[in-house]
Amino acid sequence: MSKQRVKANVENGKAHRRGAGVGHVYETLRNEIIELKLAPGSPIDEVQLSERFSLSRTPIREALVRLASDGLIETLPNRATIVSHIDFLGLPQFFDALSLMYRVTTRLAAANHDPADLERIWSLQKEFATAVNARDVLTMIAANRNFHVEIAKAGRNRYYTELFTQLLDEGRRILRLYYSSFNDELPVQYVTEHEDMIAAISDRDVALADQLAGRHAEQIVRQIQAFVIADPKTNFSMAI
Repeated sequence: MSKQRVKANVENGKAHRRGAGVGHVYETLRNEIIELKLAPGSPIDEVQLSERFSLSRTPIREALVRLASDGLIETLPNRATIVSHIDFLGLPQFFDALSLMYRVTTRLAAANHDPADLERIWSLQKEFATAVNARDVLTMIAANRNFHVEIAKAGRNRYYTELFTQLLDEGRRILRLYYSSFNDELPVQYVTEHEDMIAAISDRDVALADQLAGRHAEQIVRQIQAFVIADPKTNFSMAI
C-alpha cells in the first residue's frame, strides 16, 4: 500500500472518530437540555466540555454549532455561550400558534391522507405508547413530535408542515414540563387521544379531526399553565 493511501486511511479514520465524537457530544447535550438537566441560562464552557468528553475543542465546537442551529444554545454579545432561555412571556403566543397548527394539520390530514400515511402515523403512535409505558421521556418527546409531523405531512401542505415542525422543535422543553406535571406517568386517556385523532383522520371526518386536535392542544396548554403556576421554581428555569 502506498504512503499516500496509508495517509488517506489515517485521515479518514480520524475524521470518522471526530464525527462520532461530535454526534455523541451533540446528542448528550441536546438530551440534557431538553430534559432541563442543563437549565436555561446555564453557561456552556468549551474547555470543560473538552475535558468531560475527552475530546479536542474542534469536535466540541462542531457539536455546539449544531445545538445553536437547533435553538438550544446561544452566544451572548460578550461571547459567552449559554443554554437558550425559554421565552416565558411569549408562551401565550406560542400556545396560540401551536394550537392552531394542531387543528389545521389534523384537518388537512383527514382530507388528504393516503393509506401509507396512516401506516406511518400508527407506527409512530405505537412507538409513543411504548415509551409512555416505559416512562422514557426523551422517546416520548421525540415520538410525539414525529407523530404530529407525520400527520402534518399527510395534509400535503409543506408550509404548514415546516411551521408545525418548527413549533414542535421549539416546544420540546415545554413538553418536558408537561410530562413532569404527571411525574412522567402520562394518563392513558391522553395516549388514546392520539388514537381518536387517527380514527377521525382515517374516516376522513374533517370536522371531528379538527375538534379532537383542538381538545388535545387545549388540555396540553392547561396542564402546562397549571404546572407553572403551582410550582414557582419552574418560573426561574423559564425566566427570560
